[in-house]
Amino acid sequence: MNGDAPEVTTSTPPLPRGVVANPRLARWITVHPDGTVTVRVGKVELGQGILTALAQIAADELDVDLAAVRMAAASTVEGPDEGLTAGSLSVADSGAAVRQVCAEVRALFVAEAVLTLPLDPQTVTVQDGVITDAAGARRTCYGELADRVDLDREATGAVRPKPAQQARWVGTSVPRLDLPDKLAGRPRFIQDLALPGQLSGRVVRPPSPAATLVEVDTAAARRLPGVQAVIRDGDFLGVVAEGEANAERAASALAGAARWHEEPTLPDEDDISTFLREGPAESIPVPEPGGAARPGVPAGQAGGAVVRRLRARYSRPFLAHASMAPSCGAARWAEDGTAVAVWSHSQGIHGLGRAIGAALGLDADRVDVRHVESAGSYGHNGADDAAFDAVLLARAVSGRPVHVRWSRRDELTWAPFGSAMVAEVQAGVGADGTVLTWSYDVWSQGHTARPGYAGSPGLLAATHRDRSRPTPPAADPPAWGGGGTTRNAWPIYTFPERRIHGHRALRTALRSSSLRSLGAFTNVFAIESFMDELALAAGTDPVAYRLAQLADPRAREVLSTAAELGGWQRRGTEESVGYGIGFARYKDRGAYCAVLAEVETLHEVRVRRLTLVVDVGRVVNPDGVRNQIEGGAVQATSWTLKERVRFDRWRVTSADWESYPILRFGEVPRVDVHLVDRPSEPSVGAGEAAQGPTAAAIANAVADALSVRVRDLPITADRIVAAL
Repeated sequence: MNGDAPEVTTSTPPLPRGVVANPRLARWITVHPDGTVTVRVGKVELGQGILTALAQIAADELDVDLAAVRMAAASTVEGPDEGLTAGSLSVADSGAAVRQVCAEVRALFVAEAVLTLPLDPQTVTVQDGVITDAAGARRTCYGELADRVDLDREATGAVRPKPAQQARWVGTSVPRLDLPDKLAGRPRFIQDLALPGQLSGRVVRPPSPAATLVEVDTAAARRLPGVQAVIRDGDFLGVVAEGEANAERAASALAGAARWHEEPTLPDEDDISTFLREGPAESIPVPEPGGAARPGVPAGQAGGAVVRRLRARYSRPFLAHASMAPSCGAARWAEDGTAVAVWSHSQGIHGLGRAIGAALGLDADRVDVRHVESAGSYGHNGADDAAFDAVLLARAVSGRPVHVRWSRRDELTWAPFGSAMVAEVQAGVGADGTVLTWSYDVWSQGHTARPGYAGSPGLLAATHRDRSRPTPPAADPPAWGGGGTTRNAWPIYTFPERRIHGHRALRTALRSSSLRSLGAFTNVFAIESFMDELALAAGTDPVAYRLAQLADPRAREVLSTAAELGGWQRRGTEESVGYGIGFARYKDRGAYCAVLAEVETLHEVRVRRLTLVVDVGRVVNPDGVRNQIEGGAVQATSWTLKERVRFDRWRVTSADWESYPILRFGEVPRVDVHLVDRPSEPSVGAGEAAQGPTAAAIANAVADALSVRVRDLPITADRIVAAL
């Protein structure tokens, strides 16, 4: 590909927010003498393929071969701070930043080539890193100019990135950069980390959330072979030893020598909706998306009289992240104890570094956090907690790294959960069934307790070290950040009058924080389930009912295409088989996603097929988008049919795969993903778009097959029988 000379403008558009926060080009890019380019971003690879997509963007803007781009793991010392890798924002935010930075770097190298050779500035081109002009007599390359171009300067915004039609790599399904190691079984994950002189650490957890340590005899654990240290810090207990087996034996001995005081502090698992609705709560402002009524019907003009009111209540339980691999972390203190290096699969390494510093009285620049991948991450799981465990244990053996692995029990009982939620919705409809008034209330515990939130370290071991400072209730992201409890609480439809209220519970049943899609999963499930109920009450086809009250043309295309491709016309033609639709635009400004579910209900609910149609704007990597959507749909199927954190009045009891079942390979449905590519539209993320629509589609398909509505997730055989 021949890239034209960079377009330098006199009018400067706003810089992407990632560049505003990290304006130095050298923070993002290093060009090496061999012509390769290292790109550093603040977003982390979680298995979603983001580093591949960002590499495609960088290669296009620099006009280099994709093989020349090296994507570095995120680091608080070397890379930019782009906040969290969350909310399906990596392509939208980091992609825009990489595009701008690389455009400016390319312009600097071209300018240097024009001066050095010299070249004709009107005809200069770049192809695979080689810079020449129309004459072709003189040429140079990025590698030759690497020592001459100073990137330790701030971005200006004066260079515009390329138009979409000049892309070579963006829009193509290039192979994922992270997959070869994973497919070949080569060590890549933090669980495989092997640092020089590495020791193993284990933490002994309290037997229940409210348990406090009465006494512990550490002598037996200290005498075991290979034990380097036994640590007690308040209610925090742990061991450090040579080798995993020695650490396991020492932790078991320490657990047996500890005596705890316990209290039954948890609510009734089967009545968590009452716990959320009737306890103290904070009212959450829910501004209309975009600050104005949606197009179609002017607000306040009902266009007819309400002749009937319908209402329903929907809920979901607490959900575990249930990551494929339990959390893990590593840390090494400097010999003098003044600084610490941390290895973590955190989604927010900069926030983790600041929280560790705050918890231990260290300046943030004395905490160096480096990202290492793990096998599975769906939000705020135990990654940050495992890293802080390692920091506390490593402090007892300064100068040597300590590697801490959580157990499956740790992961399923101590990592933050996705909050239980309950939603109540009421609609007033006209004579033709059209919605004229809409009222919606939703309750949850809040959806973020990440490190540093609400003035708290937000780290499990920090709470156990100092019981006098209880962890505050989970908070919610602000409305401009997509919200938490109220994410996707506004229906996308053109209802004339709408009232939306969010309620964040101020007492905590179980520790909760971010889980994939936050409140959108429940809100879309509730809204789209109720839309089906309204359509059926009106005697109207559910797809036609939605389209009649949907003005957004992109939304209409996605919804109608899903119905067509998914076989909506076959609805009602096969006994015990149901079809259901679910639809939303994630966070009201992200990806459009419609799902058509085909389910069979002979002896149990079996999802046979999911058809998803998605509009993410400009598609960077089609295969990557399909992977994300398919993975989200499969996980949402598991949430909808199986998953539920179990607990009694004392502790969480779902501590293994038997008591916390997830979808098995033999139960995974066929998933077909169709993309609506819009090259002229901004790219948005795909990782969280499918969750809510998939749950609603499955619930609506079950109701279609059985003529019975289950409004409380998961949709199990027991709940179907109860509804019957």
